Amino acid sequence: MLRVLTSALRLPRPRRPLQARGCAANLAAANREIQVCALAGPDQGITEILMNRPSARNALGNVFVSELLEALAQLREDRQVRVLIFRSGVKGVFCAGADLKEREQMSEAEVGVFVQRLRGLMNEIAAFPAPTIAAMDGFALGGGLELALACDLRVAASSAVMGLIETTRGLLPGAGGTQRLPRCLGVALAKELIFTGRRLSGSQAQALGLVNHAVAQNEEGNAAYHRARALAQEILPQAPTAVRLGKVAIDRGTEVDIASGMAIEGICYAQNIPTRDRLEGMAAFREKRPPRFVGE
Repeated sequence: MLRVLTSALRLPRPRRPLQARGCAANLAAANREIQVCALAGPDQGITEILMNRPSARNALGNVFVSELLEALAQLREDRQVRVLIFRSGVKGVFCAGADLKEREQMSEAEVGVFVQRLRGLMNEIAAFPAPTIAAMDGFALGGGLELALACDLRVAASSAVMGLIETTRGLLPGAGGTQRLPRCLGVALAKELIFTGRRLSGSQAQALGLVNHAVAQNEEGNAAYHRARALAQEILPQAPTAVRLGKVAIDRGTEVDIASGMAIEGICYAQNIPTRDRLEGMAAFREKRPPRFVGE
């Protein structure tokens, strides 16, 4: 049993990083609905996924989903990515959910296949090895909130609007919402929000525990992004392998009984013992200096 868990919890090995990592390199890809930007200078280690489909308010259409899956596949093995932020390039909206106009043209069989792809996309976000943060500066409805729920942390403008509104469209959440919202808020409250299709402001969402932080919106409309970036900057100085293994321990441990969870934690801890960063952390404490972690 423990041998199987050890294999399942092993972190991925480094693979060739993205060819174009800088923000400037994305100018050539400005026509893409999903753009990837690796920050530099003191923010090195923070990578952003910019959702930029203004014509459809970042709705989850075929091209959008394909490009997002492609970006995640390239980034997930890149150990230079210490924190991944999901943000919007469309003012006033994070992600408006499913592209219902596109969906209307699909047959019943095609709808089933596409929703399965959406579910797979959210699972890929949830399983991303580095911490992920959703910066919600506007509407996050239906699949848009499901995308945010798949992230580890959520930051919202207090004026942002979010909700699993599928029942108001004759649907139910189909990309993880019925599973992740109860795990986030508890069963009874999740049922109330899903059954009613209620919309929440960022401030209300914070009061319920749906988002980690809610901030007053600024004139540029990107206050949540700036708070998410500040949160990412708090994560950057910490030991990368320890952070990643901590994420594995939490994610896997919360799905099992406490005894199995303790075993998972033990396996993760054992993987961290031989790392250079653990030795560096102890040396830095002994020498009374800031640690210099390298992710090894």
